[in-house]
Amino acid sequence: MQMEEAESRITEVTAANYWHALYTRHQHEKSVAQTLSNKGHNIFLPLYATTHNWRNRPQKLLLPLFPCYVFVQGGMDRQTEIVSTPGMISIVKWSGLPAVVPAGQIGAIRTLVENPSRIEPYSNLQRGDRVKVISGSLQGLEGILIGIKGKYRLVVSMEMLGQAVAVEIDASCVQKSFNPSPAIRAHFYAASA
Repeated sequence: MQMEEAESRITEVTAANYWHALYTRHQHEKSVAQTLSNKGHNIFLPLYATTHNWRNRPQKLLLPLFPCYVFVQGGMDRQTEIVSTPGMISIVKWSGLPAVVPAGQIGAIRTLVENPSRIEPYSNLQRGDRVKVISGSLQGLEGILIGIKGKYRLVVSMEMLGQAVAVEIDASCVQKSFNPSPAIRAHFYAASA
């Protein structure tokens, strides 16, 4: 009996050290991280420095390395508190249980972020992936990823008319999609060759 209690306590202690991924609304990563940190959770939100031009002026920004994701250590005994945080969508799960992010991966990302070298997100999108525009004036359109002339392009196709148009698009506006829109199918294609 004592052996089972000891094993149970070891499991609880170890579970408190596990890292988990939290899925947030677009551009809510910082507010979710700050709110959960204020509630006493150990949070990791890797950021990278970049420059964007707005109104012909360069603006230096710190953006999430993994858009829409924040990492929390332990805290699964307070899931309701976590999920009810404004800007949160869900806890990433595997087989119905909170997925565990290996501590080695968190450590590796932490090392990269703390290193003075320039880092940036790398899209794991591949040709043939179904994608969705998540921001900008084309938000909500879905389609398939292809490469055209070394630039990101959005090709909107009206299948029933056999016509299509193409426009350049920023890669940060696109993410993988798994739920194609049943409405008028606007297929777009964006990728770098």
